[in-house]
Amino acid sequence: MWNEFLWVIVPYLVLASFIVGHIFRYRYDQFSVTAKSSEMLEKKQLMIGSLLFHIGIIFVIGGHFVGLVIPESWTAALGISEHVYHIFAVGIGSIFGVMTFVGMFLLTFRRLSNPGVRKISSAGDIIVNVTLLLTVLLGMSSTLFGTQEIPGFDYRESISIWFRQLFLFRPDASLMVHVPVLFKLHILSAFVIFGLFPYTRLVHAWSVPLSYLKRRYIIYRKNPS
Repeated sequence: MWNEFLWVIVPYLVLASFIVGHIFRYRYDQFSVTAKSSEMLEKKQLMIGSLLFHIGIIFVIGGHFVGLVIPESWTAALGISEHVYHIFAVGIGSIFGVMTFVGMFLLTFRRLSNPGVRKISSAGDIIVNVTLLLTVLLGMSSTLFGTQEIPGFDYRESISIWFRQLFLFRPDASLMVHVPVLFKLHILSAFVIFGLFPYTRLVHAWSVPLSYLKRRYIIYRKNPS
């Protein structure tokens, strides 16, 4: 019963929250979409942490997309053996995973330790930071230690198949039965992130200022008086 609940019902509840929350936020509260910059209060940790996190997370998400969405048979058809794939995934993934973790740690430490930043932080801001930090930590732990519980475990033969089945509306919860605990905790923490996404500052991720690339220059002239 718990297996069906966690890996069939919960994913769709999270997806419903993600979609409905974004629709509600866009229609009734879109002017609150902001990263709430606190640069005026502290700049150095913000700059380093934000840069590491944002660069790292782009590649981490890209790696998850390849691992979860692209079937093993496709990479095999391109001549990429499973051994080569895992060496590349673990090697490159670890680099950007560490980068993401360090960045998120600095941002979270800054938010909790700096009195000024802490004062203007909402409960949602702190929950998001801590949950993101936990999710990244669990992801790295899964990669490095997750297979010790089940030697030879290959997530592409279980988690990836289950993930793709979610979008076909026929997920097989039995695929998740023998998945190592660290992998399961990483997935569940990610569910929390996606469930909270439209109701927190994370929604500013969709406000990428691409229009800045084509807008006219703003010309400032000195007041002659």
